[in-house]
Amino acid sequence: MTLKLALTQMDVTWHDRAANHRTAERLSSQAKEAGCGGVVLPEMFSTGFSMETGVTAETLSGPTPSFLRTLASNLDLWVTGGFALARDDAPPWNAALSVSPDGRDAALYTKIHLIGLLGEDRHYGPGSLPVPFDMGGVRTACFICYDLRFPELFRCVVPGCDLILVIASWPEARRAHWAALLQARAVENQCYVAGVNRVGEGGGQAFAGGSVILDPLGETLAQAGDGETVISAEIDPGFVSRVRRDFPFLRDRQRRLFERAAACCTA
Repeated sequence: MTLKLALTQMDVTWHDRAANHRTAERLSSQAKEAGCGGVVLPEMFSTGFSMETGVTAETLSGPTPSFLRTLASNLDLWVTGGFALARDDAPPWNAALSVSPDGRDAALYTKIHLIGLLGEDRHYGPGSLPVPFDMGGVRTACFICYDLRFPELFRCVVPGCDLILVIASWPEARRAHWAALLQARAVENQCYVAGVNRVGEGGGQAFAGGSVILDPLGETLAQAGDGETVISAEIDPGFVSRVRRDFPFLRDRQRRLFERAAACCTA
């Protein structure tokens, strides 16, 4: 079974949930009309990647998670989107919520790597573990933005993944890194990689999009420019299996060696 997946590259209005929810609904409706079965929204799509946690943080019953559930059920789509998840007596998490077409939560991932360069680690708390889930027959995991720079995190999920999502607010200044790292993650893990970025300006940063869907050979299936748009491609778990069978590179990885090396380095 294949899944037609859409990435909604949107211009996020700074600190305006209502406006961003409207944009997300409009773009997601376009994806549905194009025959897509899943849609992915950028990191903190409802507020922008802001360090003002008094504005961004909300509970799982808050407006953005509720919006994602309603959107999924109204459009009969798998929906994944980012928001800031409030916690009692602790900094909020930068989170990604994936919702099934019946409006039920399928996976909640909290960003593990926080970018000190932009002060994220001073305002948000780190997550702990990946959260793989089944998206309509496609084995999937979602990571968030800066996680992309840490390939060992992707290796944790690849034995049971056909598709890895990366939702981001990736700055224009490092756009070339975004493209190179996404392709590397697809090639080295022999799975689909779908990276969705925002466009526009916010918080003193410019964002140039470049959202892309890559196949398990690292070939580009769909590519966005620097404007607001929706791109899509078919995700075929059978193709992942065939690539890994015909090019069994993952079998040759010396997993135990790397585990021992990691233990020595941290001892």
